[in-house]
Amino acid sequence: MPKRTRSALWRTLVTAAVTALTAALLTPAAAQAAPRESRPVYSYADAVRESVWVDTGLDEDGDGRTDRVAADIVRPAEPARQGRKVPVVMDASPYYSCCGRGNESQRKTYDAQGHVVQMPLFYDNYFVPRGYAFVGVDLAGSNRSDGCVDVGGRSDIQSAKAVIDWLNGRARAYTSRTGGTPVRAGWTNGRTGMIGKSWDGTIANGVAATGVKGLRTIVPISAISSWYDYYFAKGAPLYDGGPDELAGYVESADARAHCAAVQKKLADGSPRSGDWTPLWTERDYVKDAAKVRASVFLVHGMQDLNVRTKHFGQWWDALARHGVERKIWLSQTGHVDPFDYRRGAWVDTLHRWFDHELLGYDNGIDREPMADIERHPDQWVTSAAWPPRGTRTTVLHPAAGTQAGVGTLGLRRTAGTETFTDDPARSETDWAARLTTSTPEKAGFLTAPLARGVRLSGSSTVTVTATPTTTSAHLSAVLVDVGPDTIRDYADPAEGITTLSDRTCWGASTAGDSACFKKTVARTAAVDYTVVSRGWADLGHHAWPAKGVPLTPGRAYTITLDLAATDHVVPAGHRLALIVAGTDKDLIDPPSTRPTLTVDLSRTTARVALVGGTAAFARAVSGGGAAPTPTVLDGVHAPRPPRHVPAS
Repeated sequence: MPKRTRSALWRTLVTAAVTALTAALLTPAAAQAAPRESRPVYSYADAVRESVWVDTGLDEDGDGRTDRVAADIVRPAEPARQGRKVPVVMDASPYYSCCGRGNESQRKTYDAQGHVVQMPLFYDNYFVPRGYAFVGVDLAGSNRSDGCVDVGGRSDIQSAKAVIDWLNGRARAYTSRTGGTPVRAGWTNGRTGMIGKSWDGTIANGVAATGVKGLRTIVPISAISSWYDYYFAKGAPLYDGGPDELAGYVESADARAHCAAVQKKLADGSPRSGDWTPLWTERDYVKDAAKVRASVFLVHGMQDLNVRTKHFGQWWDALARHGVERKIWLSQTGHVDPFDYRRGAWVDTLHRWFDHELLGYDNGIDREPMADIERHPDQWVTSAAWPPRGTRTTVLHPAAGTQAGVGTLGLRRTAGTETFTDDPARSETDWAARLTTSTPEKAGFLTAPLARGVRLSGSSTVTVTATPTTTSAHLSAVLVDVGPDTIRDYADPAEGITTLSDRTCWGASTAGDSACFKKTVARTAAVDYTVVSRGWADLGHHAWPAKGVPLTPGRAYTITLDLAATDHVVPAGHRLALIVAGTDKDLIDPPSTRPTLTVDLSRTTARVALVGGTAAFARAVSGGGAAPTPTVLDGVHAPRPPRHVPAS
């Protein structure tokens, strides 16, 4: 063999060394696998705390200059020094000073220089050490922001959208509310996830519906999807008052002094007639679901009588039609944050969701079941898709029975009528408790005891043909699971939880911002029935939701009531019931008259979303087929006394 030259030998040695080094770096012990979870490696105590005021481009308070909204920021200091950019978790809220956030009503607090000391909730404590920034935005007209509160309208939505635009270099911000030095968000990559409960989550829905670039995901908790449906149900008024009163509840003193014109616009645009106006079109996010770019992790209590579950049902269905990536949690609670009914699982799941959506980590959460559903207090099941594949609309027909107002519910259409007289002193609780008794204020229809369980999943409707005796009438339709169980007591003022005195900690703390929160446990009750779903309508809006008309006594009218979305198993031995009645005390306001209504049963139907559809219902009521494998079954609930409270 020929001798190697010195240069050839040198090249061989270098190649060997590089090969050995590469091999060493790629061995399992030395290789850096793709991250699957962000870790708390950054100092929360040394985090940067700053405030900026973002120009919204609007002048809602009419002072001649564009409004600026305050955005308080907590972000880790180390990534900026390392040249790394971080994503953002954002909660835009009108509640940071007036009412507080969370189970302990925490408010923002500030030091003498005006820098934020305490951010409500655990988001900053937990996520900032893991390489996220947290941004708490004061909606226009609240806390330290300019402008006026317009309750879900352009100003509300622009409050948060402008901040996302600023985070992505498309908007201006300053170091003070007036004047100040321009400031850029050079520390962020612009990827933003919005989160919040109720009004806060509603803003997340609304901002997502603008299609703003940079918003990667939203986590709306008990959130509104269309403000009309917060105040009305097909013309039937749900609450006293209107959005002008809600604006007054949260606005700052400065806004209160300058926003009378906005308050008047809100009042004039939301007449108590229940007619659909341009104000409601502006505040309907469902119509813009096609614009949504962000993924959606939706959370709602199935017994929420504040932000009723119609909101999540119609929003979910619209997002599904447009192929939006989605995940959902449904609890048995009322208007409660998941941090207060499933804390450990919630923090872990939210952490993994943000890691996947904002950091791009392949942690598998997108391949896990789409839905988590609470069947019993603290007992959860999952569904690969929601509603489950195989869910079909099943048409059920009411029929007269041997007693007036106590009929049957089944698959066959029958002739006949039932008559009831509106009694504004009665509620769904009264109706359900006396389903098998003939009473003048309702008509009830029940299946026989089920031979096997049936699962309702999704949104249902009830179409009623009724003849009134007066010029106005309101209708209620209610689905009831009749049978005993132990459930979360959502009728209690705490809506299904009990708050304890000891605390658990979720993240890092400082002297001014503790990561430790009071523990909660399920509050339960033994009851005999549950209202599974309910819906309401003003019969005068039978032809057109935009305009109600006086009724002609003695004339038959047909209207379809949208029932609240749910996921509920009516177990074997229980019965499924439909109630048709008038005013549902405290849930809708009574009409101007007190009508008697005659229901045409041949033209009245319930279109119920059932897993397995008509065949599953037929087997359940006939006893055909093998009994299903026992599972954790849904409980039944007594409704809590409703109360008019803001969507907090």
